[in-house]
Amino acid sequence: MIVKEELLSKLRRYFDLNLYEVKLWTALLSRGVSTAGELSDIADVPRSRSYDVLESLEKKGFVVMKLGKPIKYIAIPPNEVVDRVRKGMHLESQEKIKRLETVKGSPLLAELESLHTNGIALVDPSEVSGCLRGRTNLYNHLELLMKDAKNSINVMTTEKGFIRKVEGLMPTLEKASKRGVKIKIAAPITKENKKLADSLKGIAEVRHNGKVASRFVTVDGKDLVFMTLDDDSVHPSYDLGIWVKTPYFTGAIDQMFNQFWATK
Repeated sequence: MIVKEELLSKLRRYFDLNLYEVKLWTALLSRGVSTAGELSDIADVPRSRSYDVLESLEKKGFVVMKLGKPIKYIAIPPNEVVDRVRKGMHLESQEKIKRLETVKGSPLLAELESLHTNGIALVDPSEVSGCLRGRTNLYNHLELLMKDAKNSINVMTTEKGFIRKVEGLMPTLEKASKRGVKIKIAAPITKENKKLADSLKGIAEVRHNGKVASRFVTVDGKDLVFMTLDDDSVHPSYDLGIWVKTPYFTGAIDQMFNQFWATK
């Protein structure tokens, strides 16, 4: 049996399986019931590995071992497998969340914070910079900076970027606003995103920007994140941002931003 590499790749990603597991599972699905030896030949998996891989699939709920000799394996219907995997992932994620929650306020976190505080104090500010690859990493870092904002957050973005930021960072912006942080956002305001702009009343000042094509965020005149690519032509996974912590450069960007703001 030949299974396309594309299908095997998708199964590995969606079901969190290794290559041998997806090969043996798809082989068993094609037979319904089979022995480890038969599946090994069909799937081109070494016989020395087939038993432990099938045992792993059994523990994960993909197959059932049939009683009798020779030992045979029965395929679980794919729809049931999806439900089992989803349930398992949910339970596992909940367990991990609970474990992480116990770290908050614990001596372990205090020790980690102490290590970071003492370590960062020894670093030259010019060294505190980084490359943020992928839109998820970009927004995670923006959220981190905004959580610590004390005075100002200035944002210049695109039409789509405005929608993403409001939808993804609204809770963080709301909390910053309640702390007294002054938030300004310049972006193209259109019929598609005007409702989102209106939803920011009392949280941030929003002004239309139809001239300057740029994407950047400054926080407290110290931290700057600027995106280097056009979000209309780059896949989210390949989006790229540069973070720098430098009052001198960030202050200059803020000055240009405020000059633009004053003309509106």
